Amino acid sequence: MRKTTSRAPLRAAATLAPALPLAGCTSRGAPSYVLFGAYFPLWLVSAIVGIIGAIVAHRVFVATGWAATVPYQLAVCTAIGLVVAVIVWLAGTGPFA
Repeated sequence: MRKTTSRAPLRAAATLAPALPLAGCTSRGAPSYVLFGAYFPLWLVSAIVGIIGAIVAHRVFVATGWAATVPYQLAVCTAIGLVVAVIVWLAGTGPFA
């Protein structure tokens, strides 16, 4: 008769292994800023600034008449907003900090 071994420890290790890098890289916590008396995480601040950047880009395109010549307005303004958000994120945490 064949003896079976329990695979529970192997399954537990395989399940928990992807979560190990999520433990955190710093001991001081996530970067946050005080706005209007409350703490906001940097990713939220950069996302809001990116959305504002996309709206400003759209307004500039409409005001200058480029909206008629630039194709795929949604993709272009979204890309501009993403670039603005990444620049804000890098200014807060990356090599520019």
